[in-house]
Amino acid sequence: MRGRYTQLLADGLPLYGGQASSLGLLQIPPSDLRQVEVIKGAASALYGGQALGGVINLVSKRPTDEPEGEVIVNATSRDAQDVSGYFSRQFSPSWGGSLLTTINSQSAQDLDDDGWVDMAAYDRFGIRPRLFYDGDDGRRAYLTMGAMTEARRGGTSSGNTLPTGEPYPLNQDTERFDLGATFEKPLGNWGLAQLRASGTNQQHDHQFGTLLESDAHSTTLIEGSVTGDSAMTTWVTGLAYQADRYDSDAFPSFDYSYESPAVFGQLDRDINDQLSIAASARWDNHSDFGDQFSPRLSLQYRPGLWSIRASWGRGFYAPTPFIEETEATGLSRLEPLSELVAETAETVSLDVGYTSGEFETSLTLFGSAIEDAVRLEDAGTDRVRLTNQEGTTRTKGLEAMGRWRQGDFTITANYLYLDTREPVLDSPMNRAVPLTPTHSAGLVSIWEAENKGRVGLEVYYVGEQTLEDNPYRDESEPYIHVGLLGEMYLGRYRLFLNLENILDVRQTKEDPLLLPSQANNGRWTVDAWAPIDGFIANVGVRISL
Repeated sequence: MRGRYTQLLADGLPLYGGQASSLGLLQIPPSDLRQVEVIKGAASALYGGQALGGVINLVSKRPTDEPEGEVIVNATSRDAQDVSGYFSRQFSPSWGGSLLTTINSQSAQDLDDDGWVDMAAYDRFGIRPRLFYDGDDGRRAYLTMGAMTEARRGGTSSGNTLPTGEPYPLNQDTERFDLGATFEKPLGNWGLAQLRASGTNQQHDHQFGTLLESDAHSTTLIEGSVTGDSAMTTWVTGLAYQADRYDSDAFPSFDYSYESPAVFGQLDRDINDQLSIAASARWDNHSDFGDQFSPRLSLQYRPGLWSIRASWGRGFYAPTPFIEETEATGLSRLEPLSELVAETAETVSLDVGYTSGEFETSLTLFGSAIEDAVRLEDAGTDRVRLTNQEGTTRTKGLEAMGRWRQGDFTITANYLYLDTREPVLDSPMNRAVPLTPTHSAGLVSIWEAENKGRVGLEVYYVGEQTLEDNPYRDESEPYIHVGLLGEMYLGRYRLFLNLENILDVRQTKEDPLLLPSQANNGRWTVDAWAPIDGFIANVGVRISL
């Protein structure tokens, strides 16, 4: 499924705006990240309409008895610099806190000298304090706020123009502020009351050539739940309220304000020591798209060293003016929205896992069917519109993984087969979904010794992908990505060196990125089907304070 269907959470809260595409990896310093939790498949049953394709939850570190501090300084061969600082400590037996600050910068890079910036320049600053409370009576509380500002500059490089003879700056200034809180209180010896709430506000100033677009986007979540458990059963029931608001200065016809109160519940039951079942459901009363019912069911069987889980789920996604194409080009060429209905999907998966000593392996079979998927289509010269496509977008595939550990060595191999097809607009035919490789695989080998260092090698294969609106080719070339990392521990200092894309695979070595003329949707570039930045080396130091 496309990235907009996956919900991104931080400590269980949508602090980054909700979608997985709203956050880059450089905004997640390793100092602050404890683990990443992933829920695959339709997860609307507990998380609402933005979790149609699953959930990614970034779990932050909590303060420990010993104060902790770390500074990371990093620089790359493409003239990027990153500095982050993380500090945490316990103020008392019950109270603790942490502070994360980040500064990132990148200069503009035109790697193929065609006058178009391949790697946009940016300057970014972020700060996030967190406060934790753990009471003797079992009460727990968490409070966080965050601020981020970024100036991004792309488009034609300095002194260069498009084939039209005009420069085309592609710029974006962003400010984001968020506030989140959670609270837990034990209910005797039988249950737990939980409350979570968050609010996010983002301001954008876009420049697409001579066109300026300014907008504001805010989201709100309030949720309360009660959890109870017995010897064999755990249950959750709760109420939620979600709001999503967008205001555009340049194109107010695309303003929207969604509200969605909901009720949800989940039941986990251990049938015996080997067999368990989990069922959940959620009913949303969406202000624009009406009542939506999202169930999810899973069954797990654990015979000995094996684990077998079957899951099925159904969910929905509330359309907005923003899909991947309009995010890249703005709203100036988009027809006003009319008669869109909610996208819905069903997902099914079967996971089989086996673990024995140093070896573990898993095989996942999965499939999904999306109805009324929103697509962009031409609506005349220099005009496009969003429409619900007729027919079903179907995905089926398998993912195999094997991992072997021996002492300080770990080797992980994986393979993914993916067959995704969608209807052709205004046609009874279907086609492969663009930018989706049928075959991909990876091999990661790492040696890591405590208090000494680590060395890792990664090799990834990405197969052919069908392409859309690309005048240079209909199908991409397969490629291999090779990376090497090394880290050495020297007391308080950890020196690291990463070599990414050692084979220097770069799309612009095969074809231009720039189109001969502007596309109907406003784009001046083709889609990226391979790395744009080529080989990158980065070196840095992690300093423990």
